[in-house]
Amino acid sequence: MLAAEIEPAFAAGRRHGAREPVAVDADIERDGLERALCRLAHLSLHGARVQTYSPLNRGATMWLTLPRLGIRAVTIVWVNEFLAGCQFFEPLGQDEFDLLLDLDETLRRD
Repeated sequence: MLAAEIEPAFAAGRRHGAREPVAVDADIERDGLERALCRLAHLSLHGARVQTYSPLNRGATMWLTLPRLGIRAVTIVWVNEFLAGCQFFEPLGQDEFDLLLDLDETLRRD
């Protein structure tokens, strides 16, 4: 089984809403330290799967900087080497979600 196929569901075994595949660059950091580039691989209103270039720790609270939206607090809910599942402290609004999907579509055309 591939690592990308393993993803525990959020709260009580149930995923929050639909998720969409994306390829959007972002930054992730903890307490202003260890800032690292990452890429959003899947996105939902409640969280994201990120690909990183350095390992993250399950349970850590981090800051995810989303393009055009700014900084969002997240909890790392699962980790598998350089993939991690993040749950947003505050869910994205539908307009914010759509903006990131549109940004991804724009990147694919260029």
